[in-house]
Amino acid sequence: MTARLLRAVLLLVAMLAAPAQAQITVLDQAQDTPSPTPAREPEALPPPCGTQPLSIARMSWPSAELLAEIHARILAREYGCQTRVTPGDLAATGSSMGSTGQPAVAPEMWVTRIAEVWNAGIEAQMLRPAGPSYAESQFEGWFMPGHLAAAHPELTGIAGLGAALPTLNGGAPVRFISCPLDWACAVINRNLVRALGIAGAVELVEPANRFEMDTLIAEAVSRKEPVLFYYWQPNAVLAQFDFVALDMGSYDAEAAKCLAQLACPSPAASAFATETVVVALAEWVFTDIPAIAAYFQRSSLPLAEMNALLAQLNEPGATVEGVAERFVAERRDLWESWVNVLVP
Repeated sequence: MTARLLRAVLLLVAMLAAPAQAQITVLDQAQDTPSPTPAREPEALPPPCGTQPLSIARMSWPSAELLAEIHARILAREYGCQTRVTPGDLAATGSSMGSTGQPAVAPEMWVTRIAEVWNAGIEAQMLRPAGPSYAESQFEGWFMPGHLAAAHPELTGIAGLGAALPTLNGGAPVRFISCPLDWACAVINRNLVRALGIAGAVELVEPANRFEMDTLIAEAVSRKEPVLFYYWQPNAVLAQFDFVALDMGSYDAEAAKCLAQLACPSPAASAFATETVVVALAEWVFTDIPAIAAYFQRSSLPLAEMNALLAQLNEPGATVEGVAERFVAERRDLWESWVNVLVP
């Protein structure tokens, strides 16, 4: 009896102890299970312009000055970039970009005028073009006033001048305002007149200087004279008055070579040579801050728009900075596609 009682007591003790042991085991397992790792904060993306100010060359002529200030403002406004506009010069800027990678951007680089410096930078893989500065590559040509184009819709290009000129000024020669005698374009224009067979139908005028050239054109347009003239873009004159470009036809390299000679034996018509004008970027811009390189690849501006900006710059009291601010504030329709690849 005593033995059975002792066994019963021991069994009861064991039963009472089992849940406690089970509870300890569960607690131990819970303590052994690692706590969930807290979510990591996403790493901040690098700024699209990098951590240093982006240097932009401001060349010494008005269109390049405007482009530098416009791009500096858009990059600050749309990308939050720090920008630094620095004085520039074609040869010096091209050389510096090709050797040091600074400045980072030259918005209006006339490549053919510094071919040796440019090619050296390309070969060293220190710089390259992002895209054309302007939507067009033909910068020189012959023009006529809008009123003349409206009165003679058949006159669209230089090929039709031979037939049209006798009807433009009552049979009298029509003034053709060329460029100053010591400019290369004066030689080309003289030879083009010969090539087109219109020497007897035009009065060739070669002004003494740029000021006289502009004055003669402005006076002729104001008087609504039938006049033709040579000019180039970008330029404020072409925005200040209503002008229409004549179709110069196709470019012929051999013909153009002869047209540029004082004694061209057999002149043949040709358009003026195109110019390579690009947004130049230091190579590191493409590799280190590709979003900014892509912006500049989309940033071509129509020549007519730059002509209009230059005309604004000629207004009393106007400054490069003020015209640039106005463009950024008022012409998002033009530059939105530069910052947003989805905009057509």
